Amino acid sequence: MSDDDLPTAAKGKRGVKPSGKPTLKTIAQMTGFAVTTISRALNNAPELAQETRDRVQKIAAEIGYLPDRAALRLKTGRTNVIALVLEPDEQIYGFGSSIVTGLTEAVRDTAYHVVITPLFRNVQPIEPIRHIVRNRMADGVIFSKAESFDERIRFLIDSEFPFVSHGRTNWPEQHPSVDFNNESYAYGAVKRLVQKGCRKVSIVLPDSALTYTDHLKTGMARAAAEAGIEHEFAADVNLGSPTDAIRNYVMKRTKRPDGPDGWVCASEVSALAVIGGLNEAGRVVGQTAHVVAKQSSQMFAQFQPGAETVFEDFVDAGRRLGSVLLRRIAGEGPEGLQQLTEPKFDWKD
Repeated sequence: MSDDDLPTAAKGKRGVKPSGKPTLKTIAQMTGFAVTTISRALNNAPELAQETRDRVQKIAAEIGYLPDRAALRLKTGRTNVIALVLEPDEQIYGFGSSIVTGLTEAVRDTAYHVVITPLFRNVQPIEPIRHIVRNRMADGVIFSKAESFDERIRFLIDSEFPFVSHGRTNWPEQHPSVDFNNESYAYGAVKRLVQKGCRKVSIVLPDSALTYTDHLKTGMARAAAEAGIEHEFAADVNLGSPTDAIRNYVMKRTKRPDGPDGWVCASEVSALAVIGGLNEAGRVVGQTAHVVAKQSSQMFAQFQPGAETVFEDFVDAGRRLGSVLLRRIAGEGPEGLQQLTEPKFDWKD
């Protein structure tokens, strides 16, 4: 759209930023369009020409327009907010940033914005969920580390509040979820370790309450039984343990005569600790000991000599979480809103 095509009221106002907080009326004055047209354009109303929507949205971005969420909530009952609950360590290890990247891509062409709600260590996981729901701080919520019988999910189902969990549960009701098939991952990883000649395999598991802990245990036990080898689950440490504790455990366990010669790792951080413990025990990863790890970033590739990896795409998980939640917010039933990503094994012999 050129200047000649703009309504008369808009000519000569390109590049002029208003003083004070921009409103719909501000954009209307700058474009010459009616306030109702501005509102529809910002909400991507399909009956408007794409050129009009693009023009209005461009000006809104240039002048820093943000909707009045309080007024929006009073008028429509909506906030146009998606809440993502994250623990601080999820952000530190890159999980959070990857999820946010994918999630923002999913909502990019919508009226929704992503707001991160922190879950601190001294706070019960249900508390930020209750706060969001009871105060109607968002139209939907996303969270991770789903437990087998997660009270957050029970609360959200009973509250009829849109949500999607990163991870599955054992509740009988179907609910929206996005997950990685950790049972298949553990099964395939053990099969690979058997190919490498391993006779006893181990894994540092997540917290026992998490659903994917059972998935990992099931896949590992099944593959070991089929291959006729021994398997064990690391004692006294889990994925939440300090890396020093994991490294020391692996070192001491490896030095024993009945120590494992193969390790399945459920995260990059634990894999680095396992590799460090094996090195301190005098093992050479890829020769006298073998490791298969999940990889979710390029960083790990720089520090995992000898280990083999299976990629878990958290950016894609973020896209899926956003897409599923938008469908749920739009009124789609929970049936069919479960997505399970399969691991891809690309072994290099």
